Amino acid sequence: MAKVTSKLQVTLPKALARQYRIAPGDEILWVAAGDSIRVVPVGVPQAVETPASRLRLFDAATARQNERARRGSKPSLKPKDRGWKREELYRRGGTR
Repeated sequence: MAKVTSKLQVTLPKALARQYRIAPGDEILWVAAGDSIRVVPVGVPQAVETPASRLRLFDAATARQNERARRGSKPSLKPKDRGWKREELYRRGGTR
């Protein structure tokens, strides 16, 4: 998760930068995608999604969800033990 600074800047997590080969100085596009925003590296060829390909992806996701429901498995909502709690982050910064 990233926060937006007062200058409306966002820090890209290092793992994602490495995965998509984004380096300092590279340009990225912010693309509106319905209720979401996509971040697209400039110069990286994007797959053209047809309605048929999007429907296949949706059907595959629905099948995975139905399989999870059939097995009765639920996603874990408990945070992993990180050795710290969110509240501690707010106390570290001092008073505002």
